[in-house]
Amino acid sequence: MPDHRTSGGEFTGRVALVTGAGQGIGAAVTRALAALGATVAATDRDADTVSGVASAQAAQAAETGRRPAAGRVTAYPLDVTDADAVEATVARVERELGPVDTLVNVAGILRTATVLEMTDRDWADTFAVNTTGVFHLSRAVVARMTPRRSGCVVTVASNAAGIPRTRMAAYAASKAAAVMFTKCLGLESARDGIRCNVVAPGSTDTPMQRALWADESAPARVVDGDPSPTAYRTGIPLGRIAAPEDIADAVVFLASDRARQITMHDLYVDGGATLR
Repeated sequence: MPDHRTSGGEFTGRVALVTGAGQGIGAAVTRALAALGATVAATDRDADTVSGVASAQAAQAAETGRRPAAGRVTAYPLDVTDADAVEATVARVERELGPVDTLVNVAGILRTATVLEMTDRDWADTFAVNTTGVFHLSRAVVARMTPRRSGCVVTVASNAAGIPRTRMAAYAASKAAAVMFTKCLGLESARDGIRCNVVAPGSTDTPMQRALWADESAPARVVDGDPSPTAYRTGIPLGRIAAPEDIADAVVFLASDRARQITMHDLYVDGGATLR
């Protein structure tokens, strides 16, 4: 069986839109899709970081001699919480790059606090990005996919959507909402040939994860787990923290024709941390 990560061409001729593409999992998904031939609209609220991802992909393409029209990445600054901006950006992407075949919702934020410490602003901001942002993008893109009777949506959620976490109530709840929204969208859109799936990462080596680490021993504690009353956290049975590319591989699979019979599925990529 060929290695789809390196054989190239699997997504040639397709347009993908990725949110949160400026770093971490979003950047890895962007690179993976472009490496397989997709034309990627990479969006992020941080214009500089997403432009950097696009420039790096262009430099790599030039270095390897890839044709400029294949696997290119175009940066589009976008705040997913702004419904008007989302609609305008999706329209612009389709006008400039072509019909969007694949939407990958990655944009997310994490505000940690106990429920009693959580501010109204942190709660609202978390849902605005992690849940409402998924709604804005999915609505705008699927509305255009529906008359074409083709397309797929992959929402990157979190294993925290399926297991309680201390100090992460807003994040876990917002991700759980995004999971169920995506599955409901998949049910409504199935007869139109549109598949909607979820990838649920566990601890992944991203800037968001590293921001939680207080010292150099933190990664080992994530792997080992913390059964104390302040955490009640299982470890990672496979004994390693995921790389962003591990999550990107799962996204690419669900977006590919190899997953053509899969919809409304929730794929956990967490090394067994949720014991599912």
